[in-house]
Amino acid sequence: MAVRAWARVAARRDDGMVTSEYAMGIVAAVAFAVVLYKVVTSGQVSAELQAIVKRALDARM
Repeated sequence: MAVRAWARVAARRDDGMVTSEYAMGIVAAVAFAVVLYKVVTSGQVSAELQAIVKRALDARM
């Protein structure tokens, strides 16, 4: 009986994220996306990615 009561209390304690937590999660995700975009579109990374693709397309089996 006490276990059921404790389980109900524990379930109510963690019903999900509140609006402020969603907002912080979205802000963090957008910030990460911006940083990732800046890194991928930088000249050095872009050149490296192009070189990798070129090597993959030039490979012979």
